[in-house]
Amino acid sequence: MINACSPSADDQKEIAAALAQVPRQPKFGTDFEVDRGYSTLDERPDFLQAAAGGQFSAEGVSAAKWVRIRREYPVPAMFSTVQYSFSADSKNLVETLVFRVRDPKDLLELTIEDSASAVTSAAGMLTANTPASRVKLERFGKSSVVLARCYATASGPAPDQSAYEPLFQSASKLVTDYRGLLGVHRTVPEELARVTSPAAKTAKKPVTPSPPKQ
Repeated sequence: MINACSPSADDQKEIAAALAQVPRQPKFGTDFEVDRGYSTLDERPDFLQAAAGGQFSAEGVSAAKWVRIRREYPVPAMFSTVQYSFSADSKNLVETLVFRVRDPKDLLELTIEDSASAVTSAAGMLTANTPASRVKLERFGKSSVVLARCYATASGPAPDQSAYEPLFQSASKLVTDYRGLLGVHRTVPEELARVTSPAAKTAKKPVTPSPPKQ
Protein backbone atom coordinates (compact mmCIF):
# COMPACT_ATOMS: atom_id res chain seq x y z
CA MET A 1 0.00 0.00 0.00
CA ILE A 2 1.26 3.48 -0.89
CA ASN A 3 2.00 5.57 2.18
CA ALA A 4 1.06 8.97 0.74
CA CYS A 5 0.97 10.77 4.10
CA SER A 6 4.43 9.69 5.25
CA PRO A 7 6.62 8.47 2.36
CA SER A 8 9.88 6.74 3.19
CA ALA A 9 13.25 8.49 3.04
CA ASP A 10 14.02 6.77 -0.28
CA ASP A 11 10.68 7.86 -1.73
CA GLN A 12 11.32 11.42 -0.59
CA LYS A 13 14.67 11.39 -2.39
CA GLU A 14 13.01 10.17 -5.60
CA ILE A 15 10.40 12.92 -5.42
CA ALA A 16 13.06 15.57 -4.78
CA ALA A 17 15.17 14.29 -7.69
CA ALA A 18 12.22 14.30 -10.11
CA LEU A 19 11.18 17.84 -9.12
CA ALA A 20 14.77 19.06 -9.53
CA GLN A 21 14.98 17.75 -13.10
CA VAL A 22 12.03 19.78 -14.40
CA PRO A 23 13.32 22.65 -16.62
CA ARG A 24 12.77 26.03 -14.96
CA GLN A 25 13.33 28.12 -18.10
CA PRO A 26 12.45 25.75 -20.96
CA LYS A 27 12.51 26.51 -24.66
CA PHE A 28 9.42 24.76 -25.96
CA GLY A 29 9.08 23.24 -29.41
CA THR A 30 6.70 24.69 -31.98
CA ASP A 31 3.90 22.14 -31.46
CA PHE A 32 1.24 22.92 -28.87
CA GLU A 33 -2.37 22.13 -27.97
CA VAL A 34 -5.14 24.06 -26.26
CA ASP A 35 -8.40 22.21 -25.67
CA ARG A 36 -11.55 22.70 -23.63
CA GLY A 37 -14.65 20.69 -22.82
CA TYR A 38 -17.45 19.71 -20.51
CA SER A 39 -17.46 16.21 -19.04
CA THR A 40 -20.40 14.43 -17.43
CA LEU A 41 -19.34 10.86 -16.73
CA ASP A 42 -18.61 8.34 -14.04
CA GLU A 43 -14.85 8.55 -14.63
CA ARG A 44 -12.85 11.66 -15.42
CA PRO A 45 -10.92 11.95 -18.69
CA ASP A 46 -7.37 10.55 -18.60
CA PHE A 47 -5.78 13.97 -18.23
CA LEU A 48 -7.93 14.72 -15.17
CA GLN A 49 -7.50 11.35 -13.47
CA ALA A 50 -4.89 12.77 -11.11
CA ALA A 51 -7.28 15.46 -9.92
CA ALA A 52 -9.63 15.08 -6.99
CA GLY A 53 -12.20 17.43 -8.56
CA GLY A 54 -15.31 16.36 -10.44
CA GLN A 55 -17.87 16.16 -7.68
CA PHE A 56 -20.60 13.55 -7.90
CA SER A 57 -24.27 14.39 -7.95
CA ALA A 58 -27.02 12.38 -6.32
CA GLU A 59 -27.20 10.29 -9.49
CA GLY A 60 -23.51 9.38 -9.14
CA VAL A 61 -22.43 11.38 -12.20
CA SER A 62 -19.57 13.88 -12.13
CA ALA A 63 -19.59 17.05 -14.18
CA ALA A 64 -16.83 19.56 -14.79
CA LYS A 65 -15.69 22.18 -17.25
CA TRP A 66 -12.05 21.83 -18.16
CA VAL A 67 -9.21 23.38 -20.12
CA ARG A 68 -6.05 21.58 -21.22
CA ILE A 69 -2.78 23.08 -22.46
CA ARG A 70 0.10 20.98 -23.81
CA ARG A 71 3.59 21.98 -24.93
CA GLU A 72 6.53 19.90 -26.14
CA TYR A 73 10.16 20.02 -25.08
CA PRO A 74 12.76 19.74 -27.83
CA VAL A 75 15.23 16.84 -28.03
CA PRO A 76 17.31 15.97 -26.01
CA ALA A 77 15.35 17.24 -23.00
CA MET A 78 14.56 14.58 -20.39
CA PHE A 79 10.85 15.35 -20.58
CA SER A 80 8.92 15.11 -23.85
CA THR A 81 5.80 17.10 -22.93
CA VAL A 82 4.23 19.15 -20.19
CA GLN A 83 0.45 19.12 -19.89
CA TYR A 84 -1.54 21.52 -17.72
CA SER A 85 -5.20 20.85 -16.92
CA PHE A 86 -7.69 23.01 -15.07
CA SER A 87 -11.08 21.60 -14.07
CA ALA A 88 -13.97 23.43 -12.44
CA ASP A 89 -17.09 21.88 -10.96
CA SER A 90 -19.68 23.11 -8.50
CA LYS A 91 -17.43 22.56 -5.48
CA ASN A 92 -13.76 22.54 -6.49
CA LEU A 93 -11.21 24.06 -8.84
CA VAL A 94 -8.33 21.69 -9.58
CA GLU A 95 -5.00 22.23 -11.36
CA THR A 96 -2.98 19.27 -12.61
CA LEU A 97 0.49 19.55 -14.10
CA VAL A 98 1.94 16.45 -15.78
CA PHE A 99 5.52 16.06 -17.04
CA ARG A 100 6.03 13.01 -19.27
CA VAL A 101 9.48 11.49 -19.69
CA ARG A 102 10.84 11.11 -23.22
CA ASP A 103 12.80 7.90 -22.69
CA PRO A 104 11.27 6.20 -19.65
CA LYS A 105 13.52 3.79 -17.82
CA ASP A 106 12.44 4.11 -14.21
CA LEU A 107 10.36 7.30 -14.12
CA LEU A 108 7.41 7.55 -16.52
CA GLU A 109 5.81 10.82 -15.47
CA LEU A 110 5.61 13.37 -12.67
CA THR A 111 2.24 14.79 -11.64
CA ILE A 112 1.56 17.78 -9.37
CA GLU A 113 -1.92 18.74 -8.22
CA ASP A 114 -3.48 21.54 -6.23
CA SER A 115 -7.06 22.60 -5.58
CA ALA A 116 -9.27 25.33 -4.16
CA SER A 117 -12.90 25.79 -3.29
CA ALA A 118 -15.17 26.88 -6.14
CA VAL A 119 -16.32 29.84 -4.04
CA THR A 120 -13.45 31.68 -5.73
CA SER A 121 -13.17 32.29 -9.47
CA ALA A 122 -10.72 30.58 -11.80
CA ALA A 123 -8.94 33.91 -12.34
CA GLY A 124 -8.74 34.43 -8.58
CA MET A 125 -7.22 31.01 -7.99
CA LEU A 126 -4.67 31.50 -10.77
CA THR A 127 -3.34 34.68 -9.21
CA ALA A 128 -2.94 33.08 -5.77
CA ASN A 129 -0.04 30.97 -4.55
CA THR A 130 -2.12 27.83 -4.28
CA PRO A 131 -0.09 25.20 -2.40
CA ALA A 132 0.45 21.82 -4.01
CA SER A 133 -1.65 19.10 -2.40
CA ARG A 134 -0.32 16.01 -4.18
CA VAL A 135 2.86 14.89 -5.95
CA LYS A 136 2.97 11.56 -7.76
CA LEU A 137 5.70 9.67 -9.59
CA GLU A 138 4.57 7.01 -12.06
CA ARG A 139 7.36 4.45 -12.37
CA PHE A 140 8.09 1.76 -14.92
CA GLY A 141 7.47 -1.71 -13.51
CA LYS A 142 7.16 -0.39 -9.95
CA SER A 143 4.48 1.01 -7.70
CA SER A 144 3.90 4.76 -7.76
CA VAL A 145 5.47 7.13 -5.25
CA VAL A 146 2.99 9.61 -3.79
CA LEU A 147 3.15 12.49 -1.35
CA ALA A 148 -0.20 14.02 -0.40
CA ARG A 149 -1.34 16.53 2.19
CA CYS A 150 -3.28 14.65 4.83
CA TYR A 151 -5.82 16.18 7.16
CA ALA A 152 -7.57 15.37 10.41
CA THR A 153 -10.35 12.83 10.25
CA ALA A 154 -13.04 11.59 12.60
CA SER A 155 -10.68 8.81 13.66
CA GLY A 156 -7.66 10.95 14.45
CA PRO A 157 -5.69 14.22 14.14
CA ALA A 158 -3.74 15.28 11.08
CA PRO A 159 -0.27 13.69 10.84
CA ASP A 160 2.81 15.86 11.25
CA GLN A 161 4.03 16.52 7.69
CA SER A 162 6.44 19.35 8.45
CA ALA A 163 9.36 17.22 7.23
CA TYR A 164 7.85 17.15 3.74
CA GLU A 165 7.18 20.88 3.45
CA PRO A 166 10.29 21.52 1.28
CA LEU A 167 8.92 19.03 -1.27
CA PHE A 168 5.48 20.65 -1.24
CA GLN A 169 7.08 24.07 -1.63
CA SER A 170 9.19 22.93 -4.57
CA ALA A 171 6.14 21.44 -6.28
CA SER A 172 4.07 24.57 -5.61
CA LYS A 173 6.82 26.74 -7.15
CA LEU A 174 6.77 24.63 -10.30
CA VAL A 175 3.02 25.12 -10.69
CA THR A 176 3.39 28.87 -10.22
CA ASP A 177 6.25 29.07 -12.72
CA TYR A 178 4.48 26.98 -15.36
CA ARG A 179 1.31 29.04 -15.08
CA GLY A 180 3.37 31.88 -16.50
CA LEU A 181 5.31 29.77 -19.02
CA LEU A 182 2.09 28.30 -20.46
CA GLY A 183 0.07 31.52 -20.44
CA VAL A 184 -2.47 30.01 -18.07
CA HIS A 185 -3.65 33.28 -16.48
CA ARG A 186 -5.20 34.49 -19.74
CA THR A 187 -6.01 31.24 -21.55
CA VAL A 188 -7.88 29.33 -18.82
CA PRO A 189 -10.50 32.01 -17.93
CA GLU A 190 -11.08 32.75 -21.63
CA GLU A 191 -11.53 29.09 -22.57
CA LEU A 192 -13.72 28.26 -19.57
CA ALA A 193 -15.99 31.16 -20.52
CA ARG A 194 -16.54 29.48 -23.90
CA VAL A 195 -17.68 26.19 -22.34
CA THR A 196 -21.44 25.80 -21.99
CA SER A 197 -23.05 22.75 -20.43
CA PRO A 198 -25.38 20.68 -22.64
CA ALA A 199 -28.26 21.49 -20.28
CA ALA A 200 -27.72 25.21 -20.77
CA LYS A 201 -27.57 24.80 -24.54
CA THR A 202 -30.86 22.93 -24.72
CA ALA A 203 -32.73 25.05 -22.19
CA LYS A 204 -35.70 26.81 -23.77
CA LYS A 205 -35.93 30.54 -23.57
CA PRO A 206 -38.97 31.80 -21.67
CA VAL A 207 -41.83 32.83 -23.92
CA THR A 208 -42.99 36.39 -23.49
CA PRO A 209 -46.80 36.45 -23.63
CA SER A 210 -48.33 38.64 -26.31
CA PRO A 211 -50.32 41.63 -25.14
CA PRO A 212 -54.08 41.09 -25.20
CA LYS A 213 -55.89 42.21 -28.30
CA GLN A 214 -57.94 45.39 -27.94
